[in-house]
Amino acid sequence: MTFDVLKAYIKVLEHDRKLNVWHQAIMNAILHLACMQKQQKVIGVSRRKLMAYSHIGTLPTYHKYFKELQQMGYICYRPSYDPRYKSEVELLVLPKI
Repeated sequence: MTFDVLKAYIKVLEHDRKLNVWHQAIMNAILHLACMQKQQKVIGVSRRKLMAYSHIGTLPTYHKYFKELQQMGYICYRPSYDPRYKSEVELLVLPKI
């Protein structure tokens, strides 16, 4: 993910009044992982990393806002039940660059 794409995603997120600080934190963690993996659409994630990068300390808070991001159409989550493979998050909102 390039810096311009990252800026465009952040601009989309900052204009949505439905998002609160917890939604923003999770999305920033997802975008951080996307940059580290050099991906733009499908990102390999783990709950542990997302919680650490977003500074969310409780499971109920994490699950609530992660689920809301899915319901709002920002992400599509595909869990992996095999510990050898990461779960995936697909970014559904494409920013205008």
